Amino acid sequence: MELLQAMKVFSAVAKSGSFTSAADILQVGRPHVTRSVQELEASLGVRLFHRTTRSVKLTAEGEQFFVRTEELLAGIDDATTMFSDSGDGLRGRLRIDLPGALSQLNFLTRLNTFASQHPGLELVLGVTDRAVDLVAEGVDCVLRIGELPDSSLVGRRIGGAVMVLCATPNYLNDFGVPKLPSDLLRHKGVNFLSGLDNRPLRWRFMVDGEPVSTTAGTCMSVNEANAYVKCALAGFGLIQAPGILVEEQLADGSLVEVLAAYRPEPWTVSLLYPSRAYVAPRVRVFAEWMAQALATTQQTWLVA
Repeated sequence: MELLQAMKVFSAVAKSGSFTSAADILQVGRPHVTRSVQELEASLGVRLFHRTTRSVKLTAEGEQFFVRTEELLAGIDDATTMFSDSGDGLRGRLRIDLPGALSQLNFLTRLNTFASQHPGLELVLGVTDRAVDLVAEGVDCVLRIGELPDSSLVGRRIGGAVMVLCATPNYLNDFGVPKLPSDLLRHKGVNFLSGLDNRPLRWRFMVDGEPVSTTAGTCMSVNEANAYVKCALAGFGLIQAPGILVEEQLADGSLVEVLAAYRPEPWTVSLLYPSRAYVAPRVRVFAEWMAQALATTQQTWLVA
């Protein structure tokens, strides 16, 4: 077991490129990581990493050992969970990163159902709207809404998010209610900056069965989902957001939907994980559960 733990530490350092990052991912002290790698190198009789003050890189021997280590760790993970893909025997941590739009009570309540079905799993949630380096940050999978990054990650569609254009009643009283998407050129809007390239996302609509996109006059730009909603509530202007993000405000009347007849096609909700032949059983089970949950549960703002 000591060798197995040392291999896990070595793998974390190799993937993150940092002893400190590996310690954070494994939730151990940095001295433990350093000592494990040193002892592993001593037992193998080779140097696995080139170390400088700025970087940690695999040696040629380290690269060869890393390939074999990943194969062995994947096999061990499969062996220890081979009887639990559909049962309650899954063990370990499942690190998931959610966009701000999905960190709402209704979605988290649904996620708690999954946790209850797999009590041996510890869910570790990150919430961010930026692009995430899964390997470097030790994340198993991320959920994202909208366009996928052009990367080595595998993306699986698991549903769709209904999008809503809305503003406060006071804003609509002051500036009028738009009747057509083209009316938005005379309105104020809040931009949401993409987590992929930090550019404003254009608002999308369906007009006569055809997709169109536009924006309003910009008075504010933000890069975080909950701040996006608060800007609308503060009266900065219109926003186009996933309905699940603003369902509470729509229900209590603090935000009002406009141009409902021109809603765009639901934006894709995708699960992303590293591109490799081996997918951890806990990630595979979570992906299947999420897709089934959206297909079988009727909800206004998330659809299959």
